[in-house]
Amino acid sequence: MSDIQTREVSYHAGSLRMKAFLTWDDEVTGRRPGVLVVHEFWGLNDYARNRAEMLAELGYTALAIDLYGEGKVAADRDEAGQLMTQLLADLPECRARFSAALELLKNHATVDENRTAAIGYCMGGGIVLHMARYGLDLDVVASFHGSLPLAIAPTGEGGDVTARIVAYNGEDDSFIPAEAIKAFKAEMEKTGADYQFINLPGALHGFSNPEATAKGQQFNMPLRYDALADQSSWAHLQLLLQSAFRT
Repeated sequence: MSDIQTREVSYHAGSLRMKAFLTWDDEVTGRRPGVLVVHEFWGLNDYARNRAEMLAELGYTALAIDLYGEGKVAADRDEAGQLMTQLLADLPECRARFSAALELLKNHATVDENRTAAIGYCMGGGIVLHMARYGLDLDVVASFHGSLPLAIAPTGEGGDVTARIVAYNGEDDSFIPAEAIKAFKAEMEKTGADYQFINLPGALHGFSNPEATAKGQQFNMPLRYDALADQSSWAHLQLLLQSAFRT
């Protein structure tokens, strides 16, 4: 039996109030690893919350974070693009918002602060790769149909990559051209990172999100849910987390 607890939590990154979603299983005793979940460019919606609850069901404490502030969720593609553009225009501020969420997670009574991971989707996938490239102390970082260019640090920037990294990519994702994949792999090799790049055959952007196909049709975007790609990437992530945390 499990006893999944959920909380809407507020915290600050500088002067900006952030609204996140925290979840854990009260039937699990003692401290356990904590996992951040980073949302797509739509904002912290039910999809990110659902992924956090799935992690809680696996025995982790999960925090679906807010990177836009005040829990903003875009109503359409244009608003999502604007919110993402504003966020990525100031990457140091983005890193500060991420770090504030990580500190909140680490300080929760159920979390072993020495065992942490981060997963992200779409924009969020790129951001977790970015944080790993800038040396944030995480054990595992996993990107699902993420923006690979965010993993590349300008000359003179970045840090020592300590996280085990996996990037799950849709082989037919038109947002991620071959050049971006080549550059990502070169960056990982340059840093000596422990990484895996997994190209899922036939999968498009958004392959993990059951709402992707409908959103693609609604907003004229090349998105499609792929049940097999979703299930296989999630199963692989579970193995990776178990290996890293020996759970």
